[in-house]
Amino acid sequence: MNDFLARLPKAELHVHLEGSVEPETLVELEPSLTRDWIEEVYTYGDFPAFMRAYEWVNRFLRTPDDYALITRRLLRRLESENVRYAEINLSAGVILWKKQDLAAIDAAVRRAAAESPVVVRWIWDAVRQWSAEEALRVAEMAAERLDEGVAGFGLGGDEMRGPAEKFASVFAFARSKGLHLAPHAGEITGPEAVWAALELGAERIGHGIAAARDPRLLDTLRERDIPLEISITSNVLLGAVPSLREHPVRRIFDAGVPITLNTDDPGLFRTTLTREYEIAARAFGFTESELKQIAANAFRYAFFQYTV
Repeated sequence: MNDFLARLPKAELHVHLEGSVEPETLVELEPSLTRDWIEEVYTYGDFPAFMRAYEWVNRFLRTPDDYALITRRLLRRLESENVRYAEINLSAGVILWKKQDLAAIDAAVRRAAAESPVVVRWIWDAVRQWSAEEALRVAEMAAERLDEGVAGFGLGGDEMRGPAEKFASVFAFARSKGLHLAPHAGEITGPEAVWAALELGAERIGHGIAAARDPRLLDTLRERDIPLEISITSNVLLGAVPSLREHPVRRIFDAGVPITLNTDDPGLFRTTLTREYEIAARAFGFTESELKQIAANAFRYAFFQYTV
């Protein structure tokens, strides 16, 4: 299986740039930090604790060069895993909230990505617990860069505090400008969040595992050919599922819903894309043929046509 996964061409459709920062890189960015301190912050058992850790990491991303550095580090790791294509989520809403120069950061990460053989497109994320006006600013700036590698508009953050319905006008604007739509939904809430994302025109669903609790929703996702971007390790560590054994990835796949496997925040979760495939094989019995299908899905449902 290890040799098979090493040879398997892969694509990563759900990875957050800021969540890819590993402890070694964080110490490089802020030498006053200790490994013990970082390990303590990088330990969490629920979503609020993770959100605090994600915000904490963002404090140390101060300049465009910092963002370029973590881009190079992420792409180097992906290249080593035979990942050919990646759609990277950039927390544009957070960057604007920090009053940083988003245009300069965008230019820096695109230059860094151009150094890698991994083909990269970007999804700019807004923050759902903030206002629709702030999200619209993200969508407007993303739309201006459609010809410069930005492919989609996403919505991340705390589902409990920011239902997708609040952003209906923002999604409509993004869609009208040609941005693809890939919001998070049904990660820590219920199937109703996935239904709401579909109503707003979602083409892919980030996480979406709550769909397993609604047979009609599974049927709808299958019939509409809407894939779920599943991140097993993330779901377990954040308490979105009670345990690895109870993760619904197998049930979702067997229901005919297209899925992809992803890392979400590999630095914070100490995982890799290859490890996510290994978990699928070991814990849920996915065969080589099924894993090939899942890997092919990541290319098929990408927002940029990439030929393996």
